[in-house]
Amino acid sequence: MNDKKIYMEEAIQLASQNLKLNQGGPFGAIIVKNGQVVGKGMNKVTATNDPTAHAEVEAIRDATKNLNTFNLEGCEIYASCEPCPMCLGAIYWARIDKLYYAGTKDDAAKADFDDSMIYKELCLPKEKRLIPSSQMMREEAVKLFEEWIKTENKIPY
Repeated sequence: MNDKKIYMEEAIQLASQNLKLNQGGPFGAIIVKNGQVVGKGMNKVTATNDPTAHAEVEAIRDATKNLNTFNLEGCEIYASCEPCPMCLGAIYWARIDKLYYAGTKDDAAKADFDDSMIYKELCLPKEKRLIPSSQMMREEAVKLFEEWIKTENKIPY
């Protein structure tokens, strides 16, 4: 059996375990670097009352803690399901090299985990989205970015 299949089986096993624990949805994820599992996560949304506690985010949090870095270049993530927009964004921010997933977003939607509305919202102009947004105090925010640009000891990410 190849390693990729073993890693995906582990992610699916975490999802299965989470289903029994009833901590959140049936989702699991692992992060692998150089053939070693460096992060694991299960969906803990309902257990923690944290809507960001998706399996992929939990796995990223675990891996960054274990590796003591916010940059997960050189890592791969194995997820029991295609990531939602939030998790996909987190995967990009973490600089993970490769994503493998088992179930699709359509499979998840059939089980009432439908994120298609969020995908659609992201494509709409701000004024047509369901959640209204208003810009304010831009000048103050721009000053902070200008200070950041001048900061010599900053840690870019």
